[in-house]
Order: sequence, then structure tokens, then C-alpha cells
Amino acid sequence: MHILDILKERGFIAQTTFEDELYKQLEEPTTFYVGFDPTADSLHIGHYIPIMAMAHMQKAGHKPIALMGGGTAMIGDPSGKTDMRKMMTTQTIDQNVECIKKQMSRFLDFSEGQAIIVNNGDWLRNLNFIEFMRDIGSMFSVNNMLRADCYRARMESENGLSFLEFTYMLMQSYDFLELFNRYGCRLEMGGNDQWSNMLGGADLVRRKLGEKAFACTFQLLLTHDGKKMGKTEKGALWLDPNKCTPYDFYQYWRNVDDKDVEKCLGLLTFLPMDEVRRLGALEGSAINEAKKVLAYEVTKLVHGEEEAKKAAEAAAALFAGGANSANIPTFELTSDELAADPRLSTMLVKSGLCKGQNDARTQIKANAVSVAGAKVTDEAAIITADMFGEDGLMIQKGKKNFRRIILK
Repeated sequence: MHILDILKERGFIAQTTFEDELYKQLEEPTTFYVGFDPTADSLHIGHYIPIMAMAHMQKAGHKPIALMGGGTAMIGDPSGKTDMRKMMTTQTIDQNVECIKKQMSRFLDFSEGQAIIVNNGDWLRNLNFIEFMRDIGSMFSVNNMLRADCYRARMESENGLSFLEFTYMLMQSYDFLELFNRYGCRLEMGGNDQWSNMLGGADLVRRKLGEKAFACTFQLLLTHDGKKMGKTEKGALWLDPNKCTPYDFYQYWRNVDDKDVEKCLGLLTFLPMDEVRRLGALEGSAINEAKKVLAYEVTKLVHGEEEAKKAAEAAAALFAGGANSANIPTFELTSDELAADPRLSTMLVKSGLCKGQNDARTQIKANAVSVAGAKVTDEAAIITADMFGEDGLMIQKGKKNFRRIILK
């Protein structure tokens, strides 16, 4: 199959420019890029869709460029935001870039002549403003820019749109031009919320150089009823195990809605589509087997096969009532820390089961918290040293969220 047909069948493609031309272009090895603004020190599940698409493209013989936004992150993308992003220092941005580079190597082949990682800070941070505006700014119509979806929400918001953010489209478009000149890049790919910015880049290359350039966007990861996936009680579903444990990551996919299983299998795994459709067609209690496959396959890709096995075993043990599984997320507590604040609510917060004290007290009051298998409803409940066994102490929130506390 043609790579575009593969991506379409798996549910990736949202929009493309010059589709017939793009089909012909991708019949030969083509260099393409996806941009990642380093606004945090880890990628999250929202980045995983374009990463998977990049992997499919690479398997089909095309060359990926992972563009780190060391320059554009200094401005901040206004797309989908109702307020201006917090300004970051170059030190923070550069640190985030290094963290993301390490994560990317799990998904793409960066060996000699394969995928490459580039930082747009290399050319954006030292631009001459007057030269840039004469050379690039003159190619853009303000009237067209103001109609772009990426600016609409900000224009209508209370704080409006800053000129700083208004230049973001020019910066991102210039990236495409620079990547074409440096690497012969002819295609930008990314999330569908970037459509307006990507049109600007492809158009700039065509107008400035008279060369073929294309844009292709991917569907955002949404539930069947249009809500964004990847949000947990603790925030984004991060790919960094220090921000989201492999067990919690596994459990998220194990608990997706029945109606979203087939879509997630197509987008987030490399399973053949015949198997994806077979699993997605399961009904009733049988759909749980498909969810187990989804959770295992995605966790394996993000965290490795060993961690996926541990997460699956821990989930199975807890479901069967074996709450002492060694693979359950664990945190350590010293005797001094316990003596200083022995409240159960504090343990819930420190373990990551609750966002804060108010959330913890609410969960306890709602009869949603158990300690060593026994329900606790006293908001002032405390944990004492004699409650810890050889395997620690198990605390639970809801039916499927567990933490084991080890007293040191």
C-alpha cells in the first residue's frame, strides 16, 4: 500500500495540500519534518500521534526530521490557547530539548543517514529583524493571517493577541523554508491544530523558491464524543516514567471507553489492521481483552516490553485481589517523614493518587479510599508504623488506583 493509504486506513490523516501531487511525491524517498515545541521536559501522549506517523513514514522509506522548537518556544504557539503562554528562559528551553531528544530515540531510527533531530533555535535566535521582515514578512497577508484558526480564539479572548504571538506563523513558516534549503525537506506533518501555520510554510517555499512543498495534518487524539484524550487526574499523560509510571500509563489505556478501542489500536500500535478490526469488533465483556492488548502494546512501545509485562501483571494481580504485587507503583517514606505528618491525606498526595489535600479529603469522605484493603472514611485518619507489613502498606483510591508505601 502507498504510505498515505496506510496512514488513512489507520486513522491518521486529517487534511493534505495538493493530495494528488503528494501521492506522486511519496512514491520516491522524501524528507519530511514534524515540529515539537519544548514547553516541558517530556513529550506527552498528544505528541505520540505524529511520532507514530513518523515511524510509519520511516518504515516506508522516507526520512524524518524531528524539529525541536528551541527558537519558536521563545514566542509560544497561540494555537488552541485563550491566554499567552508563560515565557521560558533559553536555559529551560535547551534543557527540555535535550530531554525530548532522548525520548525520541525510542520511536525513530537515528542511525547514520536515517532520521535526524534539528533545533530551530540554530537559525531563529540570531535573526536580523529588519532583514527577516523584508524577506519573509513581505510574503504574508495580514488579512489572511487574521482569518486563521490558530489566531481566532486569541483574538476573541479577554487579553487579545500579542504581536509577539502574531509572528509565530512567520517563524514556523520560515522553519520549512530553512529545512528545504538545508535538507531538501518537502513535507511538513503535524497535528490538525497546526493547519494554518503549516499552510503558511508550504506556501512560502512554493512562492519563494518555486519548489513543490506540502502539508499534511493528523487527527487529534479525541474520544468518540469529541473530548481530548490523554488527560488524567494528575494532568497530561506523559511519556516520561518519572511523570507517569508505566503502571498508570497502562491503566489509562486499559480503561478507555469501548467505543474508542479500535481507533486507539489503529493509531497507537503497529498491529495489522485486520487484527485491529477484529479486536475493535468485540462486544460485551470480550472487549476487555482488546483493551488489554491496547494497553500492553502502547506501554511496550513507550516504556519497553519489560515494563509493559510488569504493568500487565500488576493489573492482573490487583484485579484478582493480590494487592501485594511487586510491580505496583511504590514510593518510599522515612520514619521521620511519617512522624512529621502521618495523615492519610498526605500519603495520598505524596503517592500521586490525589492532587492535593482538598482532593484527598474529598476522596476519603466519598468512601473512595482504602488502606490495606479496608475502607477509610475519617478525613483525619493517620498512618502509623505498626500498619506496615513486610511488603509495605497498600493504599487504594477507587477501584483501580493503587500505591504501595515502603517505610524506610
